[in-house]
Amino acid sequence: MHLDVQDLKSFYYRSQLGRATQTVLRNHLTHFWPEAHGQTVAGFGFAAPLLRPYLGDARRVLCLMPGPQGVMPWPGGQENVSVLCEEIHWPIQTGQIDKLVLLHGLETCEQPSALLDECFRCLGPGGRAIFVVPNRAGLWSRSDRTPFGYGRPYSLGQLEAQLKRHSFAIEHSVSALYQPPTERKFWRKTAWFWEGAGQRIPILAAGGILMVEVSKQVYAPRKPGLPAAVSRPLEALDGLTSPSPKPASRQ
Repeated sequence: MHLDVQDLKSFYYRSQLGRATQTVLRNHLTHFWPEAHGQTVAGFGFAAPLLRPYLGDARRVLCLMPGPQGVMPWPGGQENVSVLCEEIHWPIQTGQIDKLVLLHGLETCEQPSALLDECFRCLGPGGRAIFVVPNRAGLWSRSDRTPFGYGRPYSLGQLEAQLKRHSFAIEHSVSALYQPPTERKFWRKTAWFWEGAGQRIPILAAGGILMVEVSKQVYAPRKPGLPAAVSRPLEALDGLTSPSPKPASRQ
């Protein structure tokens, strides 16, 4: 079940908790991908809050928003790059994306397996993708005060297993959002303390979200038959394959 685009916009751009969430996720993303010079960067779901750092140097930035969620123009004050699309049929040629981000896309999709196939199709060879999903063990997936309380939460093992089944190679993973999902002043003032403590000592608490980076590895097709020619083939059976008549003996 997708949330409405207006609810997502209100959370990320108009609430203090949402702006803090946006900052945490964006910091982790830019740690994974410091730049995207000359590349095509795309986001699916509601990835707009994370794509802004790449507007300056990327060759192209696309913000794909699924029909059940709705679409909004983005970025503000610039040429629109948002596209309303079907969940599992994107208006993108095969292999055109270099970097792909999914935020509020996988856990709310009605056909997650088909969505992962579409992600794999659109990524180019060696392309990278980051999947951001609610952590099953975290507090954020248990509260409907944020968008991470909707859809299917994942454990790290579940998410990585699903990605591997669709031929993605796991590169890195991280958990984040150790601050409680509340607008109360005490927790807002101490949010960065909890984020730092969670990263240093993650056993103290489970992060609210999981971020898993994967790559698309395409292997060269193997030709049928022997991989290499035999330099000195055996000739022991040559006579059976092309026999020659034996001369008649004289009596």
